[in-house]
Amino acid sequence: MNVLFVNLLLALIWTFLTGSLTANTLLEGFVIGYLVLWLAGPLYGPTTYFRKFRQVVSFALFFVKELIIATFRVARVVIAREPDICPGIVAVPLDVKSSVEITLLANLITLTPGTLTLDISDDRRVMYVHAMHIGDIEQFRAEIKQGFERRVRELFYDADAADTYLGAGVSSYADTPD
Repeated sequence: MNVLFVNLLLALIWTFLTGSLTANTLLEGFVIGYLVLWLAGPLYGPTTYFRKFRQVVSFALFFVKELIIATFRVARVVIAREPDICPGIVAVPLDVKSSVEITLLANLITLTPGTLTLDISDDRRVMYVHAMHIGDIEQFRAEIKQGFERRVRELFYDADAADTYLGAGVSSYADTPD
């Protein structure tokens, strides 16, 4: 049985036992269910659920951190009497291949204040990104590739494989889901 499904089921059971259907109660139930499943792990064998769950939480925290930093950067530009901006459009070569990965990456970039995904090339190898401030184009590309793109890759694949894949500059990945 899928461990995520069991965790959600335990969260619902917790909610019914407490008699309170609120977001906090569901979250409490999910955390308690996660801990119970983690402790009972040897009973049902190996699973990638706990590693993937930590990756998703890490990814969400990374995005929130980047969102806060970008928000303050944009707010500083808006408040400044003489804003120091250098807008531009940058072509970012893509290592992610599947439609889901490209869509997630494009949405993350667009949701970050000060950047906007404009287009994806027809061959899906280049993403065009508009940014409010581009100091160094190569540094901007590296921030996207080593920040968002690497973490998107880790969500769909093993973290070590994603690092090796992006570090080696490989242009195809054998088990890319489409």
